[in-house]
Amino acid sequence: MAISHYPLYINGEWITTDESLDVCDKYKGTVMATVSTADEPTVSRAVESAKEAFETVKLSPYDRFAILKRTSELLLQNKRELAELMTGETGKPIGEAAVEIERTAFTFEVSAEEAKRIHGETIPVESAPGAENRMAFTIRVPVGVVCAITPFNVPLNLVAHKVAPAIAAGNAVVLKPTSATPLVALELARLMERAGLPKGYLNVIVGPGGTIGQWLARDERISLYTFTGSPEIGLQLKQNTGLRKVLLELGSNSAVIVHEDADLELALPLCVAKSFANAGQVCISVQRIYVHDSVKDRFVSRFVEQARALKTGSPYDASTQVGPMIGEKEAARAEAWVREAAEAGAAIECGGKREGALMEPTVLTGVTDEMKVVCEEIFAPVVTITGYSDLDACIRTVNKSRFGLQAGIFTRSLDVAFRAAKELHVGGVMINDASQFRADHMPYGGVKQSGWGKEGPKYAIAEMTEERIVVFNL
Repeated sequence: MAISHYPLYINGEWITTDESLDVCDKYKGTVMATVSTADEPTVSRAVESAKEAFETVKLSPYDRFAILKRTSELLLQNKRELAELMTGETGKPIGEAAVEIERTAFTFEVSAEEAKRIHGETIPVESAPGAENRMAFTIRVPVGVVCAITPFNVPLNLVAHKVAPAIAAGNAVVLKPTSATPLVALELARLMERAGLPKGYLNVIVGPGGTIGQWLARDERISLYTFTGSPEIGLQLKQNTGLRKVLLELGSNSAVIVHEDADLELALPLCVAKSFANAGQVCISVQRIYVHDSVKDRFVSRFVEQARALKTGSPYDASTQVGPMIGEKEAARAEAWVREAAEAGAAIECGGKREGALMEPTVLTGVTDEMKVVCEEIFAPVVTITGYSDLDACIRTVNKSRFGLQAGIFTRSLDVAFRAAKELHVGGVMINDASQFRADHMPYGGVKQSGWGKEGPKYAIAEMTEERIVVFNL
């Protein structure tokens, strides 16, 4: 099969450079495409293109609405082709890929709607002594050039959560998708071009994160950075960008509490599904489950039974539920963490092994807080189950993590639910649901080393605009 070549997208043109990288099919291990890579002058050109577009081509709120709405429609019209491309470059099962295309279309649709709702408020300055003849209100204005840096695990919808609100707010964007999965991001640029986005408003560059990230971080023409990735790289980005605004979504080791009064018929399938979806490579995947001692044995037995029943294998098979991880290196790391935990006393209830990049759904019990499978983000189809007897102590254990993106709790008690909502130190608490729930228009973001700033179109637009006070002396 012929290997496609993808150029970069800069100032409305498709640019082929001297250097390129291979994008591999994560299941087959073969090269599926090559992509041009950017050098420093190319990166600078992309930023300058965005700056010039922002300063010279003004899009009205309705213009932005129409472009984003049309992009949403084009995404759905091309769902099958995009899903197949995504499955190849990520290893994500084809059914999950199709759902991601649908969610991406929804993110664009909501962003389109929010483009028409950006507003300020009146401020009663006339109530202050000496200001009786004044009238004031606020407006929200775009920040300018937004740099978006996105990860491999949700390569289209996480791009949408940065690009669509930025455009809705009136900004221009320089997008750097990860080198492992850049293809659907480049295809999105084609669709946005077809939807009528003026040249320069979206620029897509690809290449090594270490070098391109540094070039982008020190380019003062960029006003705001929005990044999803590891805490270590997020910290570097923040340190290298000075006083400019940085929005960070940095992952987690999300916990779910199953209380003694929980509906296990509800909790079990949700926890299983949300532990192993996308091979556990989701920032809010269920990684730690704390089950009340009175129901723990029953929960573990049934959870393991359901985990073993999951079908693993080719992501192109519509019946596959767990496909390969992003690469053999990451699967080997996860396998090593599991082995290390077992050597320290944990019990492997199922899984624990891999074949290439395909890691078995793995369940561990008898873990301790110091084990990597508990205290670090494993980002793999691996989950731990631990018993507890005291809810307050359990909440304290959950909160000891350096992360705090989302958590879940299953209970029939309103009192317990509200206690968890108030006391769990995370950005979002899911009641009678697993941690891995996200509606694309809700506010989404974490605390502690899970980052700061909010995604969700309405909330991202607020982050990507500046509030300006206007005062009239009448």
